[in-house]
Formats: sequence, structure tokens, C-alpha cells
Amino acid sequence: MLDKLRYVVVEGPIGVGKTSLARMLSQRLDAGLLLEDPEANPFLASFYQDPKRHALAAQLFFLFQRIGQVGGLKQLDLFSRATVADFLFEKDPLFAELNLGDEEHSLYRLVYERLAPQAPVPDLVIYLQASLASLSNRVRRRGANFEWGLSEDYLRRVSEAYGRFFHQYRGAPVLMVNSDHLNFVERPADFALLVERIDAMRGVREFFSLRR
Repeated sequence: MLDKLRYVVVEGPIGVGKTSLARMLSQRLDAGLLLEDPEANPFLASFYQDPKRHALAAQLFFLFQRIGQVGGLKQLDLFSRATVADFLFEKDPLFAELNLGDEEHSLYRLVYERLAPQAPVPDLVIYLQASLASLSNRVRRRGANFEWGLSEDYLRRVSEAYGRFFHQYRGAPVLMVNSDHLNFVERPADFALLVERIDAMRGVREFFSLRR
């Protein structure tokens, strides 16, 4: 199944490992890679230090960035190269709802509804989940400068927001993956298990977990 997919999206909260997995899948499929670029957002570090003051600027920057990236996917067809992305465009409002006050959120919704492109539907969304302890540990280990102000409480709220989003999401087939005991980068066998699980999918919402 995996080799037949043309557009695969890996999603999940901050620190869950979606970019690493997206890179591995793109290599496996010899596919194009579409990645978020948080380091390019000049408001992100300030947002983590003072969320109320900088949330709207950070959110709008990400929105425009994602609009530009997804716009290039409009021409996807059966003859184009497969694409793997580490973000789902439809999740952009998740962070707006989480971080913006009422008036700012109204402005964001106006911009979103006017400018959001008609994004192609993924053949598969891989939703990575992890415990708060795992997320916190992974964020600390990767040591990105712009995440120094990231609090555990914010990670918790983001993780819960993702849970609510994917509980309701029906836009594409979803494989929900508990990644607490999986390390796709350092343990090739874990990645092989994931590929096998994808190939075995028959439903539109399935779950994969590994206990150690």
C-alpha cells in the first residue's frame, strides 16, 4: 500500500518526531519532501516568551508560509512524484484557537477563509501521539533555540488540542501511532514495523502501538 500512496502527511504535536519520520518516508518512497520551517518564523521565539503579545504575528506568518507551500501541491496527479509533508494544512486553525484572543481569532479566521487554498486530500495521514513526558524529553534533546521558552503546560495544551482535532477529523484515512516506545531514526526495525502496519491498513481510521 505505502508504495502506491502519492501524498502522505505526518502530523502530531511539537516534539513528537513528525519531521524525522517524514524524511524517512520520503526516502523510502523516493518522494518530494514538504516541511514546515519554524526557524524562518521571526516571531516564534518571542511568542514562546510572551504569547499574548506575539501570538497573532506568529500565527499569520505560519499561515502564509503554509499557503505558499500547499499552493504548489495543486498540480498533484497520478503522473507526478509522490510527496510527503510534515504538516496538514487543515490543522492551522488549531493553533489559532489555542493561542489567540477573541478579536485576534476573528481576524485570523477572516484571513484564513479568504486566502486558504484548496489543498489536495492526503492519501494517508499518520498522526503521531506521545505522552507529555516523551514530548518534553524530545523537545529538550533536540535543543532548538526558538523552543527555549516552551513550557510543559503549553506542550500539554497542544497535545490535547491535537487529540480533539483528530477525534473529529474525517478528511483522509488516518493511522494513529503511539510513538512512546518507537524510535524510527535509531531503530530501523521500528520503521519497518510501521511500514508493515501501513501496508496492512484496510480501514480509514486505525491504530498502531508497540509495547516494550
